[in-house]
Amino acid sequence: MSGGDRPLPLAAVFSVEGEKLSYGEKSIFSAAQPFGFILFGRNCKNSEQLKRLTDDLRTCVGWHCPIFIDQEGGRVARMKTPEWPDFKSARHYGEQIECGAGETCLDEDMTALAKMLLDHGIDVNCAPVCDVLTDKTHGIIGDRAYSKNPEIVTQAAIRTSNLFLAAGVTPIVKHLPGHGRALADSHLELPVVDASLEELEKTDFYPFAEIAKQPNAMRIWGMVAHIIYSKIDPDLPSTLSKTIINDIIRGKMGFESLLFSDDLDMKALENYGSIAQRANLSLQAGCDLALYCWANLDIMEQLAAELPPLSAKGWNRWHGTR
Repeated sequence: MSGGDRPLPLAAVFSVEGEKLSYGEKSIFSAAQPFGFILFGRNCKNSEQLKRLTDDLRTCVGWHCPIFIDQEGGRVARMKTPEWPDFKSARHYGEQIECGAGETCLDEDMTALAKMLLDHGIDVNCAPVCDVLTDKTHGIIGDRAYSKNPEIVTQAAIRTSNLFLAAGVTPIVKHLPGHGRALADSHLELPVVDASLEELEKTDFYPFAEIAKQPNAMRIWGMVAHIIYSKIDPDLPSTLSKTIINDIIRGKMGFESLLFSDDLDMKALENYGSIAQRANLSLQAGCDLALYCWANLDIMEQLAAELPPLSAKGWNRWHGTR
């Protein structure tokens, strides 16, 4: 149980097809009781509509469940202008810090961004991106990352996470254990990173390991990437790899808070079974929650039928205890 009379939620985050809930969605969501919901541009028309949608989602499940969005700033913004303000990409803030301009702009913008989300009933943001850029980083990350310098990435990511938390928004850092070296877009294919463990620890892993040392680390959640790190686990992408999740993310990095899979419908995982099979594999590997972003009712029904509730460990992480 979750500490009261309510059963533990399903170990999944579901999604919504349009600007309002259909009868079928209401029925599935009410019965399935997912941990939360993630919103996309297709769900965000205007302020009144969006606030009604988040209210309806919580009414549907009967509790104040987490509602997620990817509102990084720059290219990745589900709430778009002219209805909502634009925010700069992570790279912009990283460059400001690198040139000694300080963090004033970052502080003001991320506080305003968090307030904008809360005003619409959204309390979890899938940001900041903690990937470390290289000269070959794929464009899917590009200016979504702060810097090539792991120290700058760490400084900006910790600052952003703290600003979100202070405003009342939970950050989800991504993409564990690091997407910067990937030369492919995991939406379209499975990237393979060949760097050694020693090299990765100095660069890609560093921001996440530093975040894990923060006093509020248990309040900062994480998202795991669909990438094979061939020198660590040559057979399985990190989302499905017990070695990556248990030995690297939980072990070497010390990242103990809630872990989510990246979207399970990405082509990087197309050789690992159905969406429900991938979801179960990700949970068995050590993710706490499975993320599904494409709002197909049949798939969400299958996930509801085949996935377990959030584990006791997941519940403890959610509530900030190890």
